[in-house]
Amino acid sequence: MMDFITAPLVVGFICLGIYALFELFVRRKERLLIIEKISERMDVTDLGKRLSLPSYSLPRFSFSSLKAGCLLMGIGMGILVGFFFNLIIAAYRHSLDFYNEYQAISSAYGASVLLFGGLGLIIAFIIETKMKKKGSKDE
Repeated sequence: MMDFITAPLVVGFICLGIYALFELFVRRKERLLIIEKISERMDVTDLGKRLSLPSYSLPRFSFSSLKAGCLLMGIGMGILVGFFFNLIIAAYRHSLDFYNEYQAISSAYGASVLLFGGLGLIIAFIIETKMKKKGSKDE
């Protein structure tokens, strides 16, 4: 069915793989040269003063799981609201033809998913700022 795209795709993937391989080796050489230049200019005694290990005693919170959870919850609620819009549109089906019904349903699903996904991220941001303020007051 789509035989016309197979040959250019294979050639493109091969060229991309060769390019990535060459770029990998060039980056390695550049990094080694940068490390050599830094080691020539830097004294070993200064290295201990400039580099220090991070303190792991302080609790660090990562809010990525909160953001992902709120986003997924918002997307789920958006799909649910889109489903209810779909039921409402199906109740008034007699006044729409197939194309307009399809457009209404797809726009209802898309708009509700984007709206509730965005609301989920805004809620995650509000929770994150409140937790950071509470954490800074405790210190």
